[in-house]
Amino acid sequence: MQANIAKRLFNRSDYYKMAEIGILQPDARVELINGEIIDVSPINSFHAATVNVLNRLLLTSLGTSASISVQNPLFLNDYSEPEPNLVVARYRRDEYRRAHPRVQDIFLLIEVADSSLDFDKGIKKQLYAKAGVPEYWVINLPEQQIEVYKQPEGEDYSFQKIFQGDNPISAQFISFALSPSDLFFEE
Repeated sequence: MQANIAKRLFNRSDYYKMAEIGILQPDARVELINGEIIDVSPINSFHAATVNVLNRLLLTSLGTSASISVQNPLFLNDYSEPEPNLVVARYRRDEYRRAHPRVQDIFLLIEVADSSLDFDKGIKKQLYAKAGVPEYWVINLPEQQIEVYKQPEGEDYSFQKIFQGDNPISAQFISFALSPSDLFFEE
């Protein structure tokens, strides 16, 4: 005999209500992914520094031609609101004050990954591809490489390439380029 087990999935309204009434603490590191509330790992110094370097490079390169969001929510659908490390979206003077960016606003999405590598290359990559995020980069800290995914098709990307060393990477829809060596260097 096989038992039917039903899951109750949370939507964005449930998620925000839980935060509002204190079920989710203000300092909780969680994301809403496919209707589930997922705990997110603490950010170590190498991860934080990499996000900071990327943010500085993006700001220097793009100025006000795009909005850059650091570790803030991205609206994908009613059951998924991840908080990627960096979102590069269409510039809006209000910087998305009334609503989080949506997929149609996105130029580039970047996740910096160490302990979250499998999650970022698995569930999150599928989620982003399925939603239609046009370009997704995983900064793979353990391997010191950048994994680039473009051209979403279903739950995957038809273009996938790994960059290491001084091999330059250019973003598809914005004027931004870097090499892995810009992030992985000895002091």
